[in-house]
Amino acid sequence: MDVRRLDLLRELAERGSVTAVAEATGRTPSAVSQQLKVLEREAGMPLTERSGRGLVLTSAGHALARSAADVAIALERASALWDEFRNHPSGEVTLLTFPTVGATLLPSVLGDLSQVAGLVVRCTDLDPELAEFPDLTADYDIVLAHTMPGVLPWGGRGLRAVPLLTEPLDIGLPADHRLAGRSHVTPADLVDETWLGVPPGFPFERILHAIEQEGGKRVHVSQRFSDMRIVEAFIEAGLGIAFVPRFTSGTVSSGIVLKPIRGVASARQIVALVRPDVAERLAVRTVLDVLVARAARLEQAYGHPSRGGGAIEPPASAN
Repeated sequence: MDVRRLDLLRELAERGSVTAVAEATGRTPSAVSQQLKVLEREAGMPLTERSGRGLVLTSAGHALARSAADVAIALERASALWDEFRNHPSGEVTLLTFPTVGATLLPSVLGDLSQVAGLVVRCTDLDPELAEFPDLTADYDIVLAHTMPGVLPWGGRGLRAVPLLTEPLDIGLPADHRLAGRSHVTPADLVDETWLGVPPGFPFERILHAIEQEGGKRVHVSQRFSDMRIVEAFIEAGLGIAFVPRFTSGTVSSGIVLKPIRGVASARQIVALVRPDVAERLAVRTVLDVLVARAARLEQAYGHPSRGGGAIEPPASAN
């Protein structure tokens, strides 16, 4: 069987439609369908079937798609062995980041990688909902993703998740807020406050629900933003309080103080998601190694974060 046709079957399994496969691979839907028909003749059994106006995989198709992933991994592993023999992690690596970690981590990462001849890293940013991160690995070699501890929306997808950071989420308050002098805050302190939330489906929402449960009442969310710069501007203007990532929010204004919260687990896990075949590439492994190293240095700059959800005092400059 042709490896390229096997890869089209794998793409159909992951993307769900011939149209999506065509867009991703630079083909027409008709060309994709024709290649899948050739693969069916080679396999000697139906691999797809009609469902409404589209195609879905049969059980045989799903089995062969899983085999296609194994083939892709083996090919990338063989190529990586040759790169290692030459000690040459060359080529292009595409990386998708969400804004806060991209601004904090990637400039230093790319600075380190600029010393590797022949390695090109193409970065772009997006702030997707939690469930969308795994799908993006079909289009990018490395996807930087975040989730709440214990929540694995990419579980069962066969992806490799490389841990980078466990980042505390502090409560951002206006500098003249009634709680600004506290060493920490609790859910009982916060349930009567006006909140700046995140769009539904974004990770921080779960912590807000935990605060409601511990505080015994619903909180009032006046506005919802995904951009941390807007959130911080609203906090400083006295229009609400919000979760602020401790390591990756950038330089917090002097008009804002950050306070750790006790009584609920308030942290997020930041990982690099990679398809298993892509993870075999020496160029990709080189980028991942630098990401891990730079993330560790970022953690060390603030002291070790809490792995169990307990409070950690922010550095003095945050107050």
